[in-house]
Amino acid sequence: MPPGLTLLFAIAGGAAVGNLYWAQPLLGVIAGSFGVTTSAAGLLVTVTQVGYALGVFFLVPLGDTLNRRRMIPALMVLAAVFLAATALAPAFPVLLTTLAMIGVTTVAGQLLTPLAGDLASDEQRGRVLGTVASGLMLGLLISRAISGIVADLLGWRAVFAGAAVLMLVLALVMARRLPSLPPRERVRYSTLLGSVLRTVAGSRAVRVTVLLGGSAMCAFTLFWTGLTFLLSSAPYSYSATAIGLVSLVGIAGAISAQRVGRLFDRGLSLPALGIGLAVALLGLVIAGIGAASIVVVLVAVGVFSIGLQAVQVLAQTRMLSIDPAARSRLNTVYIVGNFAGGALGSALAGVLWQSGGWTALLVVAASVLGFALTVWAVQRTRALAG
Repeated sequence: MPPGLTLLFAIAGGAAVGNLYWAQPLLGVIAGSFGVTTSAAGLLVTVTQVGYALGVFFLVPLGDTLNRRRMIPALMVLAAVFLAATALAPAFPVLLTTLAMIGVTTVAGQLLTPLAGDLASDEQRGRVLGTVASGLMLGLLISRAISGIVADLLGWRAVFAGAAVLMLVLALVMARRLPSLPPRERVRYSTLLGSVLRTVAGSRAVRVTVLLGGSAMCAFTLFWTGLTFLLSSAPYSYSATAIGLVSLVGIAGAISAQRVGRLFDRGLSLPALGIGLAVALLGLVIAGIGAASIVVVLVAVGVFSIGLQAVQVLAQTRMLSIDPAARSRLNTVYIVGNFAGGALGSALAGVLWQSGGWTALLVVAASVLGFALTVWAVQRTRALAG
């Protein structure tokens, strides 16, 4: 796969994933705009991720049978429509609905990932998927930073209006640049969805890998949603811009993703998975010890991001290598599990913040990662050994 095309996939995938996180650093601002509580504002993240999980489940499997050169730009246009609708939302329930639909339609990144796996040779697959994963992670982090800056300058609605324009531009670029692959055998839609479920039921390796990825995503969402609450309250009381800029520290994780992908090419993905979980857990411990110091919090963000991104890249790459003929369906299973975990984490974040603050959030996130590390330790010589 040519480096230029790999870079384009990373940029387009990152922009698509970024749509899921525009609202995250703006929870306090949006809550004030509509006069709702912090817990209610946390639902903005939840509905977006639930919508994303639904979109991945019902739309991404089609990538194994339909022409992705047409499908990906079409989904980007639909995402642009709902981003524009979000910018115009007159009431909080409408906002929840449009954000859910953004989640459903912004799945282009999860179609690009298995497509990259199809286009890459066996020798370069880990590196290529690591690069695309870096783009997705950078999109997540940069969207948070841009969101805060634009919201402080022009208001939160301008964030979504700008994102709509970006999606339209990328839709045009992707329509021109995406390669066409030979058509595969057409499968009835109901059969295709049924095969997704059979993929889970028929492989312990799939189930364990999904469990690891979903646990990591749950901890990720708990941490980042909670971090927004922490930095927007005393003693920090940061603006949306400052909160968004803090997320840029997590770029360390995105930069590490490409090199982590090379570990898969060298046959070292299994031990590296366990190390990644342990590093992410260490980041949570640091965040708990130094919650009153922004310097320590920033260090924790960097450590946590490196560990968690390693887990995601390696787990997803292993997943896509289980059956080359069903990469879109395997990616569907993995991402649905991820965002089910993410939705659970974001739903818990508001409740935990109200009841026990930052400490409660970190304890639960650490427990989730501890569980994942235990699963890895038990299954590394069993389901994950292949």
